[in-house]
Amino acid sequence: QVQLVESGGGLVQAGDSLRLSCAASARTRSTYNMGWFRQAPGKEREFVAAITWRGDTTNYADSVKGRFTISRGNAQNTVSLQMNSLKPEDTAVYYCAAGDWGTTQYSYHYWGQGTQVTVSS
Repeated sequence: QVQLVESGGGLVQAGDSLRLSCAASARTRSTYNMGWFRQAPGKEREFVAAITWRGDTTNYADSVKGRFTISRGNAQNTVSLQMNSLKPEDTAVYYCAAGDWGTTQYSYHYWGQGTQVTVSS
C-alpha cells in the first residue's frame, strides 16, 4: 500500500511563493513517476507538473510553466513543487500522485489527501 502525504499549503497573496512537499511511504517503489494535480471548486482535477522517477525529465502545464518547479528529493520518495509568482487562479486543492508517466489522472495509481492553496488578490 502506497501512502502519499502532502504538506506546505496555505493562504498567500498574489505574487508570493509557496513550496509544497510530498512524502511517500517507505514501501513506495522508488521508480514511480510523480506528479502534481490541482482541483478548484466546481472544476475538474487538472495536471500541474510531473517528474520521472530518475528526476531527469519534467513536464508542466502551460498555465504554470516558468512559475512552478517540480523536483525530487535525494531519497527518491519525496517530491516538491516550488510555486512562484502565484496568482488567484492558482487557488485549488493540490494533490500529489505516483504512478506512470502522463498528464491525466488515469496515469497515476496513488494519491495523497490534498493540501489547500489559496491565493488572494
